[in-house]
Amino acid sequence: MAREGYRTIRGKLQYASRKPERMNEERGREYFTLTQQPDGTDVLLAHCEIDDAPPVIRDVSQALDHKTSAPKDCSVRLTVGHRFEGSGWFRFSDNAVECETINHRDGRIHQKIELKQPIAWMQCHPIFGDGLLMKLYDLTHGPGKQHFPNMMLSSPDHRGATGPMLFPMGFSLVYVGEEDIRVEAGEFRARHFQVTDTAADLPEEHPPYDVWVTADDDYILLRAGVAGYMQTHYELVELVIE
Repeated sequence: MAREGYRTIRGKLQYASRKPERMNEERGREYFTLTQQPDGTDVLLAHCEIDDAPPVIRDVSQALDHKTSAPKDCSVRLTVGHRFEGSGWFRFSDNAVECETINHRDGRIHQKIELKQPIAWMQCHPIFGDGLLMKLYDLTHGPGKQHFPNMMLSSPDHRGATGPMLFPMGFSLVYVGEEDIRVEAGEFRARHFQVTDTAADLPEEHPPYDVWVTADDDYILLRAGVAGYMQTHYELVELVIE
């Protein structure tokens, strides 16, 4: 039995291809648990599997501020091509971010980056986390675009298949508006967002990315899609709220 004041959201996301030759073919999956704790911290546990070669297994534990999704600490472990790729731990404060990691390419690394302002978001690449990212957008301004320069990635690779290490970047969020959508897990009132303006900081610009989340304080990812060369689709297929 969960302790008083705790709330848990569990589920599964399906990864599918939208390429013509692989239309709707399953290419991976993600199992997630989000625990909302009474001290205002959300803890996300995500197990992510990408089947496309080289296959990726990613396990993430990430602590976030419930209201803003600002990162507190997290850990990431990667297996790529059936081989250990790396494992890292990250800690965030108002004036610095630190990383202790070991990875296949670079060995043992310690990173510490001094900050002028706290990091707004740590992208560790679970797709469910992309829904929580949308909390950064200030909805009081209505539909439009807002830019966020103070972000961090655990990998600049679009599949999150390198590192883990600290990689600073910024990008913009576009809020399109609300709509009703249906996914395998059910029918929901959703907020539609887009992620844009990634070219300045990434080695390769991320293709256009659309994200739909529940139109409430949970920001549960319902559906997402990446265009361009990736042509991938993500959909919520199982959901349990305790």
